[in-house]
Amino acid sequence: MDDQSFFSLVKKGNKSSFFAMVGNAILAVAKGVAYFISGSGAMFASSMHSLADAVNQGFVFIGSVLSEKKPTEKFPTGFGRVINLFCMIAVIVVSIMAYETIREGIHLLQHPAEVKGIWLNVSVLVLNIIIDGAILLKVMKEIGQEAREEARGVGILAGAFKNVKRASPPTRLVFYEDIVAVTGAILALIAVLISYYSAFDLLDGIVTIIIGFLMVAVAFRVGYDNMVGLIGVAAPKEVEDRVANMILENEAVIDIYRLRITQEGRYYHVEAYLELKKGLPLSEADDIKFLMQDKLMKDPDIADVTLGIIEDNGIQNWKAEKEQ
Repeated sequence: MDDQSFFSLVKKGNKSSFFAMVGNAILAVAKGVAYFISGSGAMFASSMHSLADAVNQGFVFIGSVLSEKKPTEKFPTGFGRVINLFCMIAVIVVSIMAYETIREGIHLLQHPAEVKGIWLNVSVLVLNIIIDGAILLKVMKEIGQEAREEARGVGILAGAFKNVKRASPPTRLVFYEDIVAVTGAILALIAVLISYYSAFDLLDGIVTIIIGFLMVAVAFRVGYDNMVGLIGVAAPKEVEDRVANMILENEAVIDIYRLRITQEGRYYHVEAYLELKKGLPLSEADDIKFLMQDKLMKDPDIADVTLGIIEDNGIQNWKAEKEQ
């Protein structure tokens, strides 16, 4: 099968965003029905958030599929940054939904609505917590896989927060959005119960506004990450150290004169000048360079490698840079 065929590209798309898209589409419909029956503002806010998530993650999944296309003559560096562009579109959707949610919350503060169909609301929100909780657990595991620091049990949560910056753009977006989704569903459940069993009608509007501002926070966080990605950002230090160690494992490589690793989407581009032992013939030096290129290209996160070779200058450039 051609590696550029449609179905092969779809298989390479971000799985977390696909499952999140399906799950949130189901939740958006269920919450929308519950809102029209009950009139709960918190349920409206939660349904808006699920709808925004479903649309966003649909965009992100499409972007992750397109970003897997191989480089062409017209686009020699590949399509890695396409995913950042699609994530920026998702940020716009989140921002619009956040505005509508906050506006609805203000309206509910001025005109509190009577909550009806309490058990329908509770059932939908419990379903929300279960589905989004399952998606959040999956994406936290995926962060560990992408960062190559997989954990188990309680360590999955701590590892996800620790390594989220090393995850791909779509995985980061799903992670941030699902944290807000689970938090928002819990807050909405509390608001629905208190509003139904007490006279504190304003809580519904307050929680609606809080959920709206949480969506704003996600928009800013994801927007910043992907703006940086579109400009071009250096790889995390952990990735840089891993690549440097792979290079220095070769006995003929004495030092790294210069190393630059840039990230595009979930892939890295490596450029480096290697200092080899003095006196090596050109043919042997070329063999070492090609050997290192092949070795680095076996890393699934590295898209391309450009290496230059020079003779050892007697100064430990790489170590000196690390000590500064």
